[in-house]
Amino acid sequence: MNQKFLSFLFLSTLGLGPAAAQKAASTTYSAAGKTAHVFATVQGSNQRLAAGGDLKFAPAAQPLETQVCVFVDPNHSFQTMLGIGGALTDASAETFAKLPKPQQQEFLKAYYSPTGGIGYTLGRTTIHSSDFSSGSYTYVADKDEALKTFSVKHDEQFRIPFIKQVIAAAGGKLTMYVSPWSPPGWMKTTGDMLHGGKLLPQYRQAWANYYVKFIKTYEQLGIPIWGLSVQNEPMATQTWESCIYTGEEERDFIKGYLGPTLAKGGLGSKKLIAWDHNRDLLFQRASTVLDDPEAAKYVWGIGYHWYETWTGSSMLFENEKRVKEAFPNTNLIFTEGCKEKFDMAKVNDWALGEKYGNSMIGDFNAGTVGWTDWNVLLDETGGPNHVGNFCFAPVIADTKAGKLIYTSAYYYIGHFSKFIRPGAKRISASSNRDALQTTAYRNPDGSVAVVVMNQTDKPEEFQLWMRGQGAKTTAAAHSIMTLVVD
Repeated sequence: MNQKFLSFLFLSTLGLGPAAAQKAASTTYSAAGKTAHVFATVQGSNQRLAAGGDLKFAPAAQPLETQVCVFVDPNHSFQTMLGIGGALTDASAETFAKLPKPQQQEFLKAYYSPTGGIGYTLGRTTIHSSDFSSGSYTYVADKDEALKTFSVKHDEQFRIPFIKQVIAAAGGKLTMYVSPWSPPGWMKTTGDMLHGGKLLPQYRQAWANYYVKFIKTYEQLGIPIWGLSVQNEPMATQTWESCIYTGEEERDFIKGYLGPTLAKGGLGSKKLIAWDHNRDLLFQRASTVLDDPEAAKYVWGIGYHWYETWTGSSMLFENEKRVKEAFPNTNLIFTEGCKEKFDMAKVNDWALGEKYGNSMIGDFNAGTVGWTDWNVLLDETGGPNHVGNFCFAPVIADTKAGKLIYTSAYYYIGHFSKFIRPGAKRISASSNRDALQTTAYRNPDGSVAVVVMNQTDKPEEFQLWMRGQGAKTTAAAHSIMTLVVD
């Protein structure tokens, strides 16, 4: 008997009729006759997301152990890509406003055009101020528990116009979620928006109402909101806006106040994200919240950052995998990351991009569905930031010279966001050498995008091997490449 007939018999035993069995058997992926288009970004060269020629697949037998290979199998698929993007903060909006009009248009195209730029589709913004604002502010008057004075007038100067231009540049649609850094000071144990503190029990309902007010107000102003997180970095007492929740406190706020209030306010379809802090406590927080059915029913996903514990170690990606194993129906989303301690002299540091590439490959392979960088744009000081917490962004605006500076991080992110589109399914991808890191997706149009990164000082020849078909190429030293298979 031939293999096709055996497959037909097997599928028939599962209750599939002849037509269904034939259709299922024919979905086996083959790279035979296909072409891989290569795009590369390479240190020490002018290659930045540069087309590098085409590779033709040819029959490839069992690889030898001495051969370096990246193995990709589109027949095994995993999570669906939500999107990739960055945060649209007050700092980004204020910096954007200082640019000349041609550079503003350049910025919008560079980030949000899927053809002329890197095609961002995901965004995050803050519920009132964060450290990346020129100062602290809220949307209500002091002690206004009924929220009668609620107004986003502050945001109408810079942030709201900026977000609207971004949405237009992205083709009229951007998956946007929102996060608070702190309740108003009068709602907290410390009486202060800054320096940590906790939400006072008597204001839990008023604070839950505040989220609803914000989302509905932004939507009335033409900015659709897809989701929200409960609290940015709920275990960090910072010099800027911050508020502490233990796992139990976040769980109880979700199930007793925020979840029911969203539902009652007609916002039950908004995607609620818990944790929104570092990878180190990821499983502990996820299990505390999700092991409670009354809290879990409101939670779409668990968000995480890369700060404090980032070493490039694969151990922290294992924490993501443990959450996905224990709670397979809950989504993982990277909600924030950036290189801290801005130094203008280091904007050309290649390690900026490699930090992003390493994280994105590890995060996606661990099951993450969406990836959100921190500020999309900052000025030549790494701000504005009202407490001096200056950081890098993938694009820096020299507001004095009126020009944009693209760091290596912009290009490294682009190797994912430009070629892996919303709705893509992650597929099996592995390397047989530590020098090459990889992940791969099959896009809704059927194309396969394979990202390969080489952080070493030496070029690495390898074969892209896909189910008995191979194409040979080289990953240059300190490079990232995306191979797009028709």
